[in-house]
Formats: sequence, C-alpha cells, structure tokens
Amino acid sequence: MPLTISPLYQQIKTLLLENLKAAIWKPGEPIPSEMELAARFRVSQGTVRKAIDALTAENLLIRRQGKGTFVATHHEARAQFRFLRLVPDQGVPHYPENRILEVKSVKAPSDVALALGLRSGAATIFLRRVQSFAGVPTILDELWLPGTIFKGLTYERLVAYKGPMYGLFETEFSTHMIRATEKIRAVCADRATAELLEIKVGAPLMSVERISFTFGDKPVELRRGLYSTDAHHYQNELT
Repeated sequence: MPLTISPLYQQIKTLLLENLKAAIWKPGEPIPSEMELAARFRVSQGTVRKAIDALTAENLLIRRQGKGTFVATHHEARAQFRFLRLVPDQGVPHYPENRILEVKSVKAPSDVALALGLRSGAATIFLRRVQSFAGVPTILDELWLPGTIFKGLTYERLVAYKGPMYGLFETEFSTHMIRATEKIRAVCADRATAELLEIKVGAPLMSVERISFTFGDKPVELRRGLYSTDAHHYQNELT
C-alpha cells in the first residue's frame, strides 16, 4: 500500500496544535505572525495562513482585525455560547446565573468512568447547580470531572467565581474545552427536579448529556442537564 502524505498545511496545523496543547501559546494570548511562523517552519506564508484558517474554523484560534491571531479563550462572550445552546424565545441570548448546590469528591460510577476514560471507582469531582435566566430556574446540571485534573475544585471556589465555568477550568486547571458531543432526549420532571426548577411534577424537560473534550480528544467532563423550555429553545447550527 502506497504511503499517504498529508497536505503541507495539515502538517503545519498539526505543529500548531502541538504548541496549543503544550500551552506554549496560552488562551487569550497572540500567536506569532504568519510571517514568523512561515520562517520557523520553512514554508510559504500562504501555507501557514491555510493552517490557521483551519484552526480558526475549529474555534481554536481567533483572528482580530489589525491585531493578529489569538488563542481562543472561554472568557470571551462569543466562546461561552459555543457550549450553551439554550436560546430565549424572545430577546437576545444571555449567560445564566449559577446557584451551586453541592460539590464533592466521589468514586466514579461505571458509566461515568466509561464516558471519561477512567477506571471504575476512580476519583471524580461531582457538582450540581441550577442555572437561572432573569431569576427563573431553567437548567439543572450534574457534572463529573476527573479528580486528578480538577483536584482543589471546591464549593467555595465555585461560589466565589463569577465568570464562565469553562473559563475557570481553563485558567486554574489548564484544561481547555475544545469540542463536545451531546445526546438529547425528552423526559418528564420528577419531584426533586420539579422543586429545584419550580415547575410541576411530570412537566416536559429536555435531557442533554454532554461529553466535553480537550486536546488529544481526551474526555474531561461528563455533564447531564435537564432543561425547562417554557421560554427557551435549543438552537444549533448545522454546517
């Protein structure tokens, strides 16, 4: 079988990804100019530009007119809505308020361990929260995070933090979420969920199970959310 060689821009893209994965260029920071990178890798500036275009399309880099190219960060408003697809039926999208219910260290159940690529019983951080829009409880979230990566994540730290949770993960735990897979189904609210979301028992909810990945396709978060869609809808763009 003949040896397949990937296009040159793909090879440069791989080299750029290695720098991102190693945090040589940190989220929010500029990367070297196309001219500098072309000289470093001994390729044309057009080849570098094509590699950067590919990473920009994957939301890993951001071009800023007149300023250069920067590593994407979850602290930017546009990045926050990449992973929050619940949109109000009226008005513009806005980020919800968080109420942290609990944060604790637990042994990973077998299904959680499988999703996160851990051994059964491995240490994980479990947290529950309610997210509200304009004071109306709308999302009940349960998250499992690998304990070795997120050691030191506490209830007090989350309550004190006012920014996006993925921004916290990025800044304090050096874990940048770059993509996710989701499963969505319709369910009915049980009594405990109904009380937290202030809805009727049996009310329809949207159940969203998400696995988020960092560089190297490594799963680093399992999230199970229950969404009330009385005033919101789930919106996605298919390309």
